[in-house]
Amino acid sequence: MNFTERGFGPRGAVGCSDRGHTAIAQLKPGDIDWAQLFEREGARVLHTGGVFTALSATTPEVARVAIQAARRSGSLVSYDLNYRDSLWRSIGGRARAREVNRSLLSEVDVLFGNEEDFSAALGFELSGVDEQFKSLPMASFRRMIDSVVGAYPNLKSVATTLRTARSASVNGWGAIAYHSGSFYEVPQREVEIFDRVGGGDSFASGFLYGLIADKDPQWALECGVAHGALAMTTPGDTTMASLAEVERLMKGSSARIER
Repeated sequence: MNFTERGFGPRGAVGCSDRGHTAIAQLKPGDIDWAQLFEREGARVLHTGGVFTALSATTPEVARVAIQAARRSGSLVSYDLNYRDSLWRSIGGRARAREVNRSLLSEVDVLFGNEEDFSAALGFELSGVDEQFKSLPMASFRRMIDSVVGAYPNLKSVATTLRTARSASVNGWGAIAYHSGSFYEVPQREVEIFDRVGGGDSFASGFLYGLIADKDPQWALECGVAHGALAMTTPGDTTMASLAEVERLMKGSSARIER
């Protein structure tokens, strides 16, 4: 369970993770037949990350076994850094998070994270920003991502959202991605927020959809941004947007009623 106070105007959103006894935390290597999933059933993407690996002493090794199985089958391996201080605090904090993430990234294809994740969960600092992240210059992200790819040359893609908060109700929302040696950008524009939870996950799923649908990287990035924006217009962290809605927003559709 994850409890969230949405926030409004000057009152920021507040999240509280209650995951101490979640069933998935009890997984151990060998509990799941990964070969069945990837080799026989043909799962095309494995997506995991920092929330799962923080749940228990066994989940980092479960993630490693799953990643290795996905790679053997040729499936895409995606990892979201997703640093949550409340999950890591009692098991070693940032130092442990960095240790776990660094141990897994050498076998990852696509990496997601925001400006705070790369610093807290991986140890790569973003220069030219203040503590409140009121400004997120593209050049700083390019330099940071270059450093990440230099340390982990196996990465095919690195994508990060660009979010600035004028208030809890109105955010600047955009993204930047590296893919196979080139950078792609979607400049920030203001979006109105109903419930910000799930925006990052929906960005990741939209970007991944573009990759596995053989779209070009710019299309994939725009898909991620549009999907994330739509997810933040509905309650909860599960998207309610259809592909058709995402594509209409990518084309600049208005908010007029559709009948």
